[in-house]
Amino acid sequence: MLTLEDLGVLRGVERREGRILVRLTPTYIGCPATLAIQLAVEAALAEAGLADARVETVLSPPWSTDQMSEAGRRKLEAFGIAPPNQDRSPRALFGQDTVACPKCGSTATVKISEFGSTACKALWRCEACAEPFDYFKCI
Repeated sequence: MLTLEDLGVLRGVERREGRILVRLTPTYIGCPATLAIQLAVEAALAEAGLADARVETVLSPPWSTDQMSEAGRRKLEAFGIAPPNQDRSPRALFGQDTVACPKCGSTATVKISEFGSTACKALWRCEACAEPFDYFKCI
């Protein structure tokens, strides 16, 4: 559904000292998916015949939702997850975003919980179509 490049966590792929090095930045330091992503990348590299490839975690500069591609934002929305707003106003920084429903497009939405199915998403509900949905929070 969403690639590491779409998400913006892929910081680079290079050949160093004769082996492939993949550089990844977690969405946040405590993200429980970080290890699973690293292991999946290592398994894919090994399957491609690159068993000596390495995955390196890069923490600086930190990841932000600004690094998500437009294609990634569209894919999230198509999957039913509202992509992060790109509004950097003081109102948005305090979690008072206007979030469009990914199912019907209405902005008549309300936040139900600061945390949704994962810590990086909040749970919202659309007042127009009554559907709950996750909103990928801005970081």
